[in-house]
Amino acid sequence: MSHISRLAIYDWVVPAVDDRILKYAIIGSGMMGLEHIRNLIEIPNTQIVGVCDPHTPSLEQARRALNRVEGVRYFTDFRDLLTNTLADVVVIATPNNTHVEIATEVMRAGKHLLIEKPLCTSVTDCQTLISLQTSHGLANQVVWVGLEYRYMAPTARVLLEIEKGTIGSVKMISIREHQYPFLEKVNDWNRFNINTGGTLVEKCCHFFDLMCLIAKSRPVSVMASGSQDVNHLDEKYDGNIPDILDNAYVIVNFENGVRGLLDLCMFAEASKNEQEISIVGDKGKIEAMISESVVRVGKRKDGYGSYQEVPIEIDQNIVKGYHHGASYTEHMQFQSAVRDGREADVGLQDGLWSVAIGQAAHISIDEMRLVHVSEVML
Repeated sequence: MSHISRLAIYDWVVPAVDDRILKYAIIGSGMMGLEHIRNLIEIPNTQIVGVCDPHTPSLEQARRALNRVEGVRYFTDFRDLLTNTLADVVVIATPNNTHVEIATEVMRAGKHLLIEKPLCTSVTDCQTLISLQTSHGLANQVVWVGLEYRYMAPTARVLLEIEKGTIGSVKMISIREHQYPFLEKVNDWNRFNINTGGTLVEKCCHFFDLMCLIAKSRPVSVMASGSQDVNHLDEKYDGNIPDILDNAYVIVNFENGVRGLLDLCMFAEASKNEQEISIVGDKGKIEAMISESVVRVGKRKDGYGSYQEVPIEIDQNIVKGYHHGASYTEHMQFQSAVRDGREADVGLQDGLWSVAIGQAAHISIDEMRLVHVSEVML
């Protein structure tokens, strides 16, 4: 498991002392690819040298975003990009079901890699990448999974307080995401489980990652209930109706006795907060309201109903983007790892566990039973 202490710091956006230029190539210039581009052009000593996307309108979006940046080459085949650019770092922001193939080639090419979540659509594919990293002596290569919810400012404050012992020993983790339906993506790839891994892999790997990080333990079993009740039921693509879940409850049991609960609803955009994270320990409770950007801390010793509310401000130097500044902070941490020659803070094992929980949750829903995580860890 990754260490909370490394994440729960507030000097993420200070430029590194190492002033050599890191050259980036972006594979996939849809919504998240563009977010990475907007972040990277604002980071010192960073140069984008290549962008690849087989979808012409997406590639044109990247051209417009980079119209003032010199020396960028554009490709429609990622292999051509890898062969014809001198990139130090590659960012993969392509549909989920393409990750394992592209990441395999990038890793074999010796590039540092930031791969968008989920790592892959299945545990098997995640294990393929882990085996590649282990067997091919890629220890000096930073391979980082884009689970950037760790870096949202309210969440980071929660992680810091937990590490400080503010609420004592963590016992229960509850995460609620009530938000809007899935956005439209190129060729509607995100409407079908075969492409995404399923909603609880595609969307919820973020939250399962947070649970593992906070629990400081491995998941052992999952019990879930979910359905597709409202969204996309009147849509058809090549005659097929989307099969992605739009709501679920997921309970995760960890080796050390900590329990986690996810409450997901994707037709609840009429909400004050998109995400609410609540952690209860034996000495108190801490919660983060993400859209509201507020953290509340209550200590049992202070008595019934007592709590402190702390507004959390995002540093004005951070590019906000779609994730409240988390993507920018993630890039700063990633570059720190590359420049310092250390391992990724969010590595392949983290990506694996977040996918494993989601995959187990889908089995639990389909078969109406508790699923042991070992069942999906082939």
